Amino acid sequence: MTLYPQMIIEALQTVTYAGTKKNIVESGMVADQPVVAAPQKEGEPWRVSVILEFPRDTDPFLKSTVKAAEAAIKYHCGKDVEVNIQTEFKSKPRPEVGKMLPGVKNIVAVSSGKGGVGKSTVSANLAIALARLGYQVGLLDADIFGPSMPKMFKVEDARPYAVNVEGRDLIEPIEAYGVKLLSIGFFVSPETATLWRGGMASNALKQLIADADWGELDYLILDTPPGTSDIHLTLLQTLAITGAIIVSTPQQVALADARKGIDMYRNEKVNVPILGLVENMAWFTPAELPENRYYIFGKEGCKQLAEEMKVPLLAQIPLVQGICDSGDQGTPAALNSDTATGIAFINLAQSVVTVVNKRNRELPKTQIVGVK
Repeated sequence: MTLYPQMIIEALQTVTYAGTKKNIVESGMVADQPVVAAPQKEGEPWRVSVILEFPRDTDPFLKSTVKAAEAAIKYHCGKDVEVNIQTEFKSKPRPEVGKMLPGVKNIVAVSSGKGGVGKSTVSANLAIALARLGYQVGLLDADIFGPSMPKMFKVEDARPYAVNVEGRDLIEPIEAYGVKLLSIGFFVSPETATLWRGGMASNALKQLIADADWGELDYLILDTPPGTSDIHLTLLQTLAITGAIIVSTPQQVALADARKGIDMYRNEKVNVPILGLVENMAWFTPAELPENRYYIFGKEGCKQLAEEMKVPLLAQIPLVQGICDSGDQGTPAALNSDTATGIAFINLAQSVVTVVNKRNRELPKTQIVGVK
């Protein structure tokens, strides 16, 4: 049987590109005319070379499409045909792990051992407070299954768009209150549960990190999900994290889980510095009695844990109705530096700057994120 390039094209026209109703020829994915080489001597197979062009190297259907194309050629042209399929990409490949986000100087993970301690509230207000201090700040909502930042920043209806940067199509973060923001919440329905396995969630997170135009930042704040999960491992394996902040309430149950969060970052395989602890809901202060303090979740539990673990206590944030209301309304408390809560978050930001600068001074320059 004699093979011709047109026969290869006709075989490839039977392969549909996943997610579309077009075949890979109609989709313009066959980059050049297929090359067909006849056997040089008896017993040798025909050789077929095809170049398939994908939108990007992270295309989730890349492997399955290549396999389907190879199978189609063998089915239509003979099972003994030797098929060589090469892949190219319209968008340049992602930077290698360790070389991602070269314009970001410091990456700070905000974590908690358990949910319900106000970690996202601390993350949002810390990012805004740093921006109000004059720093270039980004905030990545890494809580794939419970994204809250679009609501907290009052940008639920915003939709990020793509921009081309040096040959790569990147997601442009949403900007609000001087902070660059990305969240999976911009891409999924707020009323629908995200039913993804760990691998899908991790891949989505990698896209928000590596396929986004974060640009030049002094601080990138990572609002991580509660606990110690695949998401945390993805962040640790993908980014050079400057340090972690652990958020907890003074309650003993919360402190027990905070210890696990500290242990995760201090694990010898992880080895990320703990920048300090934040005691959220440290005491309750009624608006009409601003001088009164009621320790409804216990007193100074985080302070004692910080002393035990030999890490700084960065801030004690009171439980005030205004913090909850401002988060729900999309106007975080740090926007108003004239209030007690606003001042508390500004002080937290200043403490974070101090400990990060101290950490960076203690490391060789080659080990500091963003320093070349």
